[in-house]
Amino acid sequence: MSSHSATDRRTFLAKGAALAAVPAAAALTGGPLAQPAFADDLPDYAPIPQAALGPAVNEQGYYVGRVRKNLYYVTDSAYQAAFLTTRDGVVLFDAPPTIGHNLQRAIDQVTAANGVSNKVTHIVHSHHHADHLGASSLFGKDVTRLGHTENKRLLIRDNDPTRPVPDITFDKHYTLRVGGERIKLTWHGTNHTADNIYIHLPDHETLMLVDVNLPGWVPFDTFNINEDVPGSLAAPGKALAYPWKHYIGGHMGRLGTRDDMVVYQQYLNDIVANVKKALGAVDPTPFFVKYGNNTWAAVKHYQAAQVDYAAAPVIKKYTGVLAAADVYTASTTFLILESIRLDLGVGSQVHA
Repeated sequence: MSSHSATDRRTFLAKGAALAAVPAAAALTGGPLAQPAFADDLPDYAPIPQAALGPAVNEQGYYVGRVRKNLYYVTDSAYQAAFLTTRDGVVLFDAPPTIGHNLQRAIDQVTAANGVSNKVTHIVHSHHHADHLGASSLFGKDVTRLGHTENKRLLIRDNDPTRPVPDITFDKHYTLRVGGERIKLTWHGTNHTADNIYIHLPDHETLMLVDVNLPGWVPFDTFNINEDVPGSLAAPGKALAYPWKHYIGGHMGRLGTRDDMVVYQQYLNDIVANVKKALGAVDPTPFFVKYGNNTWAAVKHYQAAQVDYAAAPVIKKYTGVLAAADVYTASTTFLILESIRLDLGVGSQVHA
């Protein structure tokens, strides 16, 4: 195979993994897909900064790299998992279905080269979402799974055979010791989900915190659909309180650094500051005059104006700094606006 065709295949596999990250529309509707838009009809976006991109995946659609010492991460360019090799077996952190059987292939590749066991003995759940755990069942029943107490409750509720419930749960803290290694698991309150935990490997100077900061990129649509906006806004500060050099965010192709976390935190702070300005600066009158008793139409366009007021300077500042700043900043701004309005009461007025 030529180097050109190999590169094309890697690109296709990476894009296929990203496509697999969202539900199949045909399966949801039970019917054929609508005709795709012509390329000329689709909007253009700013180029992706080269620094946001991770390494190329191999012919099987994955890349495995060392984080530090015997800690590794594996990615398909859209999702990430990690694993720790020990003298007693392998500890796997998450099992995204888009990586699937490539998880074991990556483990086999590393352990064969290092002459250690390739058997996965433990799987640590970052949180309950299927896009990060949907390949867990591939490792069978003879594996010890760990997660927060809420993780177990949610997985029992979801009743998904691809995501077995954890065998070991904890409320606040748990230290997993395997083969002379230690892994500190901590729950600092709700953020992306009610069960999302901080996974700290102090001997490897690494923090894994999934679906909070995607290094080099802005959050996915609508602030990554975070369940607790104030908790998610506070998460970068909590992450920076840990001593670490390497960061695993669960998505995209590369590892993160402390600088990535600082930039992400400032990005959120800029949105919050602009939202607070927008809540006082945008006049609702024209929208309600225009739409009369169609309240939802008035509210829709009023809030769209607030979002544009708050998001526009952030998009301008971070285009070329964070990938897709012009794609998802507006939807993230909307959710943060609603949280600041409803959770914090900013802009709320008592009728005289």
